[in-house]
Amino acid sequence: MFEQLFDIDPDASQAQLRELVERCERLKAAAAAAQARACALWAEKRAAADAAAGLPARRRGKGLGTEIALARRDAPNCGGQHLGFANALVHEMPRTLAALERGELSEWRATLIVRESACLSADHRRQLDAELGEEADGFDGWGNRRVEAAAKRIAARLDAAAVVERSAKAVEDRCVTTRPAPNCMVYVTVLMPVAQGVGMYAALKRAADTTFDGRTRGQVMADTAYERVTGASVAVPASVNLNLVMADTTLAGDDSEPAWLDGYGPVPGGFACTLTGDAVADKDAKAALRRLYRHPDSGQLVAMESRARAFPKALARFIGVRDRTCRTPYCNAPIRHLDHATPDRRGGPTRAANGLGLCEACNYAKEAPGWSVSAGDENGSHVAEFVTPTGAAYRSTAPPLPGRPVRQKVSLMEGRFSVDLVTFEGYDAA
Repeated sequence: MFEQLFDIDPDASQAQLRELVERCERLKAAAAAAQARACALWAEKRAAADAAAGLPARRRGKGLGTEIALARRDAPNCGGQHLGFANALVHEMPRTLAALERGELSEWRATLIVRESACLSADHRRQLDAELGEEADGFDGWGNRRVEAAAKRIAARLDAAAVVERSAKAVEDRCVTTRPAPNCMVYVTVLMPVAQGVGMYAALKRAADTTFDGRTRGQVMADTAYERVTGASVAVPASVNLNLVMADTTLAGDDSEPAWLDGYGPVPGGFACTLTGDAVADKDAKAALRRLYRHPDSGQLVAMESRARAFPKALARFIGVRDRTCRTPYCNAPIRHLDHATPDRRGGPTRAANGLGLCEACNYAKEAPGWSVSAGDENGSHVAEFVTPTGAAYRSTAPPLPGRPVRQKVSLMEGRFSVDLVTFEGYDAA
């Protein structure tokens, strides 16, 4: 019966197909409302269970956000947002929740309302919910910007001081992030106060207005930003801890298998060779090569181990290259902690098979009561399993290294492939 709900008749008319799309959209909104109710109830039951177990109030519910994110197949750092969204809707914003259940609001538009009311007290949030519901009257024709603007306007009227205080605290969240862009490009995003951001953009725009050398305005602005931040010309090869992993056959030009650029992802073999060649040829950009080995079956790194409790530098670097990002399923955060899957206090060895690269939040979340983590090699692949307090098990497998497809081996030593870790000046190659 459930499957039939989503069956599509190839002979359906255009009007029937439109009705199906509308019905699916309402179902998605209703499902989001049901998820919110389930998460809020889950939080209540977890808090009661933790209280019954004698946990102090500050530790009750710890790790629940990560569980919710894993259940939603989302990054663990989004779990707190999902839980906060659910609690706000269920306990403080009944009209917004009802509009979501009826399909009048999408999950994202409901999120915008909750986000803009986050700085208010519970009573003011309930008042905003009532006023906005009355004003919108079903949100018919309301887009994202109108929903957001209306919520902001009501919040500012209810408690202007709280809105101003939130804006002041937002300055503490200023940061710089990167994310991959198509065609071996990258987006560099700077989050900063509006006055500084507008000032920065105006300075770059001014540089473009006074430069006439055949480059477009956008090219001049991008080049100027790079040169003013790094102090180096865009014509000089980069030498700022740029870590590149590629097969030795690709480096020698025997194949064109993609390489892996730390902090970016896969890049074409030709681009990687050019990047490496430029660094080697330029006297101001030194390149160091380090040989690693990948397993002949899985393509993953061959293990290392240490007798020390803490991961020594070479083994830590090895795990970082193997895992690339946090090993918690669905998490794409950078690695901040190197942790023993089986803790050292329980006899867990300091070796690659028992080591995991984790972000800070995931490392702390798995220390909550009821969590267990294990890791090891399975047929040449490094596999980690995370078991939550409710008994759900999630597995993650380390990605293979760049290079040609691996072949069947006769022995463990035969068929190993060498790869070179290319590191530029400023990276400790000891």
